[in-house]
Amino acid sequence: MLAIIGGTGLSKIEAFQHAGFKRVLTPYSDKRIIIEFYKHEGKKIAFLPRHGKEHSIPPHRINYRANIWALHSIGVNNILAISTVGGINSKAEPGTIIIPDQIIDYTYNRSSTFYENNLNVVTHIDFTHPFSKKLCEQLRRVFVITDELETEKQLLVDGGVYGCTQGPRLETAAEIVRLKKDSCDFVGMTGMPEASLSRELKMNYAMLAISVNWAAGLGEGEVSLSEINHIVKDRADFIVKLLKSFIKHYV
Repeated sequence: MLAIIGGTGLSKIEAFQHAGFKRVLTPYSDKRIIIEFYKHEGKKIAFLPRHGKEHSIPPHRINYRANIWALHSIGVNNILAISTVGGINSKAEPGTIIIPDQIIDYTYNRSSTFYENNLNVVTHIDFTHPFSKKLCEQLRRVFVITDELETEKQLLVDGGVYGCTQGPRLETAAEIVRLKKDSCDFVGMTGMPEASLSRELKMNYAMLAISVNWAAGLGEGEVSLSEINHIVKDRADFIVKLLKSFIKHYV
């Protein structure tokens, strides 16, 4: 089963047919994780808004382990994560659509592994390529095979390094200089440990990121939250079109 993890601006998918929900009890939370189900062209997918239905959970307080464990427990093996980012690379200007292929993790104090208690042996995972090559290629193909996305091809940034910061505050200009020196092309707050936890449970994970602003110090003046929200709303229809095409061709 495919799961979509929704980020800022995607706490529900109104364009799809709702097909119920499930409350999943996990070892990592006293509260059950609510997973919504939707159908498109007869195909069923799972949906989980990482910030909660009311977008009330900040990045550093998200229970990533409970979310990923819950998806795994219902049979999900492929995850598309929708995220918003700030552009650092000149190609990642606001409005562009990005398919990252690498991550640098700057987060701290997040519960970031399933392998820490009651182990018979220390467990390591290979994380050389944090995103599923297969899912990333399928996302690229969607732009080619979908006529409705023809005008969006020029906005696609194929590949790049996602720098994951702690949040919930935005970064300082000096921090963005450091990220740029570290070869980060864009910056977000939720890619880790979401990606590594998915790998631990052998689930394919890919990200579709939307650049919603220039990172701190790279645009004119301060980062505008109203402008961020404007771009999020402006790209909402595109995200729905892309997801519909992805489900039609690859689910």
